[in-house]
Amino acid sequence: MDLTGGSAPARTSKNRPSDLVPDPDAVTPSGSGSPSLPVSGGAGPSSAAPSPGPRVPEARTSAASRSGAGASLPRTSRSRASVPEARGPVVPEAPDARPDARPTVTELRLSAFAGHRSAAHALGPVTLFTGPSGSGKTTTLRAYEALARLGAGDPLDEVFPDAADLVPERARPDAQGRRGFRIGCTVDGPCGPVRLDLAVQAEPRLRIVGERLTARDRTLLATALRDPGRSTVQAEWHTAGATPVTRAPLPDDLLGTALLPLRVAGRTPGQLEVLAAAEQVVVGLRSAFACDPRPERMRAPVPPGEGRLRRDCANLAEVLHRTHNDCPRRHHRLATVAGAGCAGTVTGLGVRELREGTVRAVLERAGRTATPLGRLGDGELRYLALALTLLTGPGVLEMDRVAEVPDAMQGLTLLADGLDRGLDRRQSAELLRLAVEIAGDGHIRVAGSVGDRTAAEARRTLGVTVVDLGA
Repeated sequence: MDLTGGSAPARTSKNRPSDLVPDPDAVTPSGSGSPSLPVSGGAGPSSAAPSPGPRVPEARTSAASRSGAGASLPRTSRSRASVPEARGPVVPEAPDARPDARPTVTELRLSAFAGHRSAAHALGPVTLFTGPSGSGKTTTLRAYEALARLGAGDPLDEVFPDAADLVPERARPDAQGRRGFRIGCTVDGPCGPVRLDLAVQAEPRLRIVGERLTARDRTLLATALRDPGRSTVQAEWHTAGATPVTRAPLPDDLLGTALLPLRVAGRTPGQLEVLAAAEQVVVGLRSAFACDPRPERMRAPVPPGEGRLRRDCANLAEVLHRTHNDCPRRHHRLATVAGAGCAGTVTGLGVRELREGTVRAVLERAGRTATPLGRLGDGELRYLALALTLLTGPGVLEMDRVAEVPDAMQGLTLLADGLDRGLDRRQSAELLRLAVEIAGDGHIRVAGSVGDRTAAEARRTLGVTVVDLGA
């Protein structure tokens, strides 16, 4: 592998970088025994000593969680990796560098994931996946969410609790019983397009066995499993200083790209390039919110709180209480949207503070008593929750905010499996119109799955990308 854009940096050494992400058409060792999932290292011998390089700061975890793991990381109370907030990437000078670009996931790759093989989907401002039942709409969005969670520092076992079910059915185990899957993405932004590819071993033990970060045809980070007996992978990142690359072990249950800001010193132009690309990918991936409104959980009054909408939208009344007080213009706009998707004439969205200390959201109607949201139909509640998500942003959603990135550089991608589930034709059309309108300013993007009826409407809508997985 060429990490410098020219000759291979380790050409004079026996410890060469490994070939991490194999041919997408091969998932497990074939009958001839040639490995396709990189579970046992690659070209270099595991006993080779790392070549010297600049000293880099190391993060640490407890010895109990990383016994014998080499490099390690701090954990939070949620057992997540401590992923540093992005500093605003130092953009290397390049013809395609765009300092004002917002990091955005523009392609999702499912090389071998559940029922998907060699799939690559371009993502636009509004991308809707459609197809018959079993075509892979849900697993496509799950792959996106998994990458987002790994980018935020979640450990592998929390992201993939059922990893064995995601291995393609035709994947046969090798002599050691190893099987796995591969996913990846491209994040566009100030550094131009940056590719992240990931190989995961699901059996017999869940671990990351290969990762590659590339930009402008240069491999910036490469990891591979050298010693199956250790809980680490050997990592090599571009340095372009006294030595072409720096080598160090990284944990095999965390995304290496998210750890680079903790490990790379940023002393050479090559290291700055690595940092900028890694931070772009982390910011782009973390800017995702998976929304799955559950009407049965949204009907009861809730205690007031900080007003951050949860994934299931069960605290919708709490969030409306916040927007009613803190964001009157946005709240008024939501009330207007509610009138387009709810039965009757809606004049506003109100919030009632009850004696027991809870709050209840109501629809205000002309000449009628206000209707508690608990009396609305499932479709109306889902419509309201999804519209609220589109009209707000990271500060109103229960998601990790990249606090040190300016608001103008932040974005949000709404992930909605079954975007039109339970909605009638009018509600689906109005939500689609709203999504296109909101996505027009570049701050919010949508990736969701829809049925045939909504897909047909979306194909006639300018600004919407429809991907038919059944074609």
